[in-house]
Amino acid sequence: MKQTPIRRTAEAMRAEVIGAGLAGCEAAWALANRGTEITLYEMKPVKMSPAHRYPGFAELVCSNSLKAARVGSAAGMLKEEMRMLGSLTMEAAAKTSVEAGGALAVNRTDFSDYITRRIRSHPLITVVEREVTDFPAKNTVIATGPLTSDTFADVIYERLGKALSFYDAAAPIVTAESIDMSKAFLASRYDKGGADYINCPFSREEYEVFYEALVNAETAPLHEFEELTVYEGCMPVEVLAKRGADSVRYGCMKPVGLTDPRTGRRPYAAVQLRKENREGTLYNIVGFQTNLKFGEQKRVFGLIPGLENAEFMRYGVMHRNTFLNSPALLDGGFRLKDSENIFFAGQMTGVEGYTESAASGIVAGINLHRALNGQAPLDLPRTCMIGALAAHVSTGNENFQPMGANMGILPEPETHIKNKQERYEAIAARGLRDLGNVLKEG
Repeated sequence: MKQTPIRRTAEAMRAEVIGAGLAGCEAAWALANRGTEITLYEMKPVKMSPAHRYPGFAELVCSNSLKAARVGSAAGMLKEEMRMLGSLTMEAAAKTSVEAGGALAVNRTDFSDYITRRIRSHPLITVVEREVTDFPAKNTVIATGPLTSDTFADVIYERLGKALSFYDAAAPIVTAESIDMSKAFLASRYDKGGADYINCPFSREEYEVFYEALVNAETAPLHEFEELTVYEGCMPVEVLAKRGADSVRYGCMKPVGLTDPRTGRRPYAAVQLRKENREGTLYNIVGFQTNLKFGEQKRVFGLIPGLENAEFMRYGVMHRNTFLNSPALLDGGFRLKDSENIFFAGQMTGVEGYTESAASGIVAGINLHRALNGQAPLDLPRTCMIGALAAHVSTGNENFQPMGANMGILPEPETHIKNKQERYEAIAARGLRDLGNVLKEG
């Protein structure tokens, strides 16, 4: 992709970025490297969120790992795409990496310091240390993160209405091909509508084994800043189960309206799985939002008939997370619909993870620069990971939840490859090739 030479002129284009986390720094970097003058607002160190401790930019709060490095993995594919787009995160990671086996991990302090120096020394970026308390009028990337300040969250809420959530209570997602359909069956309750759900039926004995495992499973500790009130509508399944042996059997595992075709009778209990995407390659486990440790989720939910060998593309989570109902608000380039070039980036958009957030910042920055130049947004191919994530946050979904990079959100290869590793490598190679072709076209 051709980049505008970096120069400051009286007629230079100007834009603002709010937030100097990974997404905000990437947005500012992408804009400035294309010739746009940036004012970057960051409330640290004047005001710190409950999660942050370090005054530098791009602070990694929960982990120092940027996940798998291998290009034939979802995380590795995403990172390679980011390098193709000129990512500052990837540049910093290469300079500050620490040994972590097959993962890319960094020294957190060195990583933050490197990005802070690069941003502050850029001739077209001016950093302003203060909290923003007004919604911008135009030409801005909002990248204030999952712990947006209460004041600015209220401002966003006032502007966008009920399209803003303040916690993330999500159920696990598994691949369709890993569900054993010899044990599960397709149906809707009382045969209403089409056969829209995959149903996993339990005998009484199977249910009792599953119930004991569920109520005794180990939960993940919440960070102090993630503590939140548990509402009935997003009750973790393990918390609900502890109310009594039949609590989930009358809740998310109720068998009413279902007939197991193997027996001709209603099962003792049932778990339903619902399509997560239009292609039907991913299914979420309905009502199974959870705070169990990831290993425990695989073990316990593997006791559900039909999910013994389930491939989890996302484990269930429950934590503090401010995010938008992005499909109703954002287009495929992370721009707020019907706005004068207001873009969102980072976890607030519904992408989940460090690199995912950073990648969205790159795309938002590039697209704001293109908009200021009268150009159409970057046409990201659906076959690349960044394009698939952009599609996830901009495609209609009444049950929208944040999503991280995973192979399940990408189209299957034209020719089915049985070996999973070889299939993933082919999917990654196709996506990188398609993204490269788009970038060559400018």
